Amino acid sequence: MTLNELGTRICIMGPSNSGKSILAEAIGRTQGLEVVHLDRLHHLPHTDWVPRPPDEFAALHDTAITGDRWVIEGNYSRLLPQRLERATGFILLDVPTTTSLYRYVRRCWFERDRRGALEGGRDSVKRDMIRHIIVATRANRIRYRDMIDGVSLPKVQITTTKALAAFYHSNGLRR
Repeated sequence: MTLNELGTRICIMGPSNSGKSILAEAIGRTQGLEVVHLDRLHHLPHTDWVPRPPDEFAALHDTAITGDRWVIEGNYSRLLPQRLERATGFILLDVPTTTSLYRYVRRCWFERDRRGALEGGRDSVKRDMIRHIIVATRANRIRYRDMIDGVSLPKVQITTTKALAAFYHSNGLRR
């Protein structure tokens, strides 16, 4: 499946720290699509990941999906039905848990201007996030795999870092 076959409204999902933000930025640059990071809509800027009120987040989400040309990265499954209704393509990243853990620690300790980070926020290693990556991600992976079977859009499932690198290369994407 080529990037062009995914259309002009692409939804990217996957576990935390699977590479969704970087992939969305690369696709946005190459295809001329607005990049929407759902974490930025869900959390208040200049905070340590404080969520917005649910209704406010839903309104920002629903406004973002009204556009004609976007790539949206993030999960937030309760809003997924309306996102998929507008999407023209779907990408599921499903990298191993060890990769997600490594990327989480690396981004918190070494990356200052991380793509997808909260405006004015600073990532720090948190016990809850480590537990989420190790425990919740396992259940989410099963749910995402089951979900992708029911998605009728053009779709790509990427399950290894090698496959992700191949997707970048075959579609002329740069990180």
